Amino acid sequence: MRIAVLIAAAVMSSLMPAQAQAETAVGLDWVAQSNLNADVLLQTMARYEPETAAELGVDGYDTDIVDLGPQRYERERGATQAAVAVLEARKRRTLSPAVIQDLDILIKAGNDQLESARLQHELMLPYYNVAETVFQGIHSLLDPRIPPERQAAAVERLRRYAGIGEGAQSICELAKTRTAERMKVEGLVGPYRGELEQNLADSPRLIEGLTELFEASGLDGYQEPLAALQQQLRDYDGWVSRVVLPRARNDHRLPQALYADNLKQFGVDVEPQELIRRALVSFAEIRNEMQALAQLVAQVMKLDARDYRDVIRILKQQQIEGDAILPLYRERLAEIEKRIQSAKIVSLPQREAVIRLASEAESAIIPAPHMSPPRLIGNSGEYGEFVLPLNVPGKEGQADLKTDDFTFDAASWTLTAHEARPGHELQFAAMLEKGVTIARAVFAFNSVNVEGWALYAEAEMKPTLPLDGQLIALQHRLMRAARAFLDPMVNLGELTPEQVKQFLMDEVVLSEGMAQQEVDRYTFRAPGQATSYFVGYQALMALRQRTQLALGSRFDRLAFNDFILAQGLLPPALLQQAVMTEFVPAQKARSSTAAP
Repeated sequence: MRIAVLIAAAVMSSLMPAQAQAETAVGLDWVAQSNLNADVLLQTMARYEPETAAELGVDGYDTDIVDLGPQRYERERGATQAAVAVLEARKRRTLSPAVIQDLDILIKAGNDQLESARLQHELMLPYYNVAETVFQGIHSLLDPRIPPERQAAAVERLRRYAGIGEGAQSICELAKTRTAERMKVEGLVGPYRGELEQNLADSPRLIEGLTELFEASGLDGYQEPLAALQQQLRDYDGWVSRVVLPRARNDHRLPQALYADNLKQFGVDVEPQELIRRALVSFAEIRNEMQALAQLVAQVMKLDARDYRDVIRILKQQQIEGDAILPLYRERLAEIEKRIQSAKIVSLPQREAVIRLASEAESAIIPAPHMSPPRLIGNSGEYGEFVLPLNVPGKEGQADLKTDDFTFDAASWTLTAHEARPGHELQFAAMLEKGVTIARAVFAFNSVNVEGWALYAEAEMKPTLPLDGQLIALQHRLMRAARAFLDPMVNLGELTPEQVKQFLMDEVVLSEGMAQQEVDRYTFRAPGQATSYFVGYQALMALRQRTQLALGSRFDRLAFNDFILAQGLLPPALLQQAVMTEFVPAQKARSSTAAP
């Protein structure tokens, strides 16, 4: 996320060869130098995952599609190794501490990618959810936040997905070939049956979602390639059912090396058993606090209940439906902003945040409330969106599971704080407006960095909320603690998915739809990711307390929170270093100067 100077540097680097970049870097400020270094990895990413690069905002890749050609693993590995070597050579010639820090981020990102790709290649049978890849590739271009001149590229990207053009091959045929050729390799672990079944059930929504995207775009010339691609996708689903599904594994668990790598990629640096121990203790403490608060809520609201579970179930009965949902959340956002300013929690932008409901296709891809970030390079004023799905798509033959976890009054407070302000939306907006390097905005990005801030933001707001809002804020914190022991326990075989789902419904008071979404997250959507909230929150709270100890009465919450946001998405260790070596000394000096 960056402002004009960062946009200019990113665009310039994408147009210059490596030698010219290195020569031009002399005399540039450290931000521009860092962005030139980041371009080494950006261009490697763009070569093999152009949809991702284009969505980030890298110029020149809007019509390109994912490389599923022969020897993809070997070619990408060689390119990534070469990029890391270039970055390591530049580090040896660099004197700026800030540029060196960003180079370390970039080098680590490249090496982490190499290791993850190696594990996937050596252990797993490749399987491609092509409908999701295509939908996201088109959706990212037809997003209303994208300038119209870029949206026009969606038709050409569509044609390439469909394999239309001389020498072109459809993405569906390429995906089949890459999977089929690896089926001959002994010992590879197949995809999880539950994942395949859910993907096959979601695919018709995504295929139909493509029609909705193009019809709303105002573009022309898409009809013929779209019809061809949609039939190819249906045929591909039939092939997956006939050929891949019989090779699927019934056990949801990944090989342990892959699960450990997932945790590392999400930013989790705590061993699973230690994580389980910490989270179990935290869960018990939060539940005790909820039990005490629930009795107070029941007394004030004259509810015929005392147990926190029963009180939450009664609060959930006050459901907001249909057209009333968005106005409720917009009203909550306005009220939260007033409380942020009154309590001097963090600085706010002058513009409004965006909240919207998810489409059916979007709900199939991410069936939980989330923040859709803006493009991170070349941004021309676009901002993130708080997206609210209202159901969890069921598998074939099953009804969609409705959720009641976010559409009642008391829940709207903390969810808005998490996804909008002062949470994710503000986190991305602050980086856009204040400007951070591409290394910190893109390549340091992981769930611990991002979700830690959002859960911390919930905690910052909790004391300002009404009592029922505070109870649900604690319920959400309870869920994050539960995630931190349930995710590793189900992936280590200590609990079954069915036990996890029942526990979440009984003890965390989640709806069946939300509980199922959680189980899917732990088992196949993103094993390991759910632990990142707890880990990131604890790291940020520990840093907050360390800073308060260092500054005592001189601690300024507003200044601290603004400083954290200004750092981009630094990992916890680097963030602590920045706070203790920059923020704390600056605050001490400021206090000394201000003293009479």
